[in-house]
Amino acid sequence: MVKVIICGGRGRMASKIAQLVFQNDQMKLIGIIESPNHPDIGKDWGMLTGHGKSKIQISSDLESIVQQADQIVEFTNPMVSFHHLEVVARFKKTMIMGTTGFSGKEIEKLKNMAKNIPFLFSPNMSLGVNLLFKLAADTAVSLGDEYDIEIVESHHRFKKDAPSGTAKKIAQEIARAKHINLDDVAIYGREGMVGERKKGEIAIHSIRGGDIAGEHTVIFTALGERIELVHKAHTRDTFAHGTIQAIRFMVDKPVAFYEMKDVLNI
Repeated sequence: MVKVIICGGRGRMASKIAQLVFQNDQMKLIGIIESPNHPDIGKDWGMLTGHGKSKIQISSDLESIVQQADQIVEFTNPMVSFHHLEVVARFKKTMIMGTTGFSGKEIEKLKNMAKNIPFLFSPNMSLGVNLLFKLAADTAVSLGDEYDIEIVESHHRFKKDAPSGTAKKIAQEIARAKHINLDDVAIYGREGMVGERKKGEIAIHSIRGGDIAGEHTVIFTALGERIELVHKAHTRDTFAHGTIQAIRFMVDKPVAFYEMKDVLNI
């Protein structure tokens, strides 16, 4: 049985993951970590979520319970994630991180900090989205440089970072497949007299509103035709179920850097 701690476990995404872990007969939820000023600190997680007394106390101190765990699942924010990763790496535990909002340099820092532990990082745990990463990259290579590439992402009004980590990951996978530097060609929205679209640009646009769970569209356009790859998440459940598959996948994995494409074997 894999013992799991959820960091950010009272947030919208991680709270669903915590419930799925708790209900899974091959997993054991042993801790929920939240910020020190969170109103639920010190309370019983089960009593708050309708599961009855669980003896799972909501804490702000990962280090005090990390030795009890096999895996730590992280859905907080970049600053907190670095701190939690430092703790996990020191105790040589397995970590799955779905936090978004990292820059390219920060992702490289994460990889360096996690080089001595089994570490899975993905800005999106949806199985469908991770297939989209591959499809977008393969399509970009097949179509060549005559097709303009635009990425549009839509999320709920509460999302704090833009563009989404998923949209940035799509752009990164396309750039990697085309052997170009994303920083040299990326455009984030347009305003004013920007002139004609430059050949080779990869543009990313963000929409925020209501309760949109997450939508990503990759548009390939040439003179005379357009191809669109679209993924729409109906609920956050798809991301949570993908995380459960990642937890299963990471059981007894050797030290290495993993992504969801490894879970899917693509």
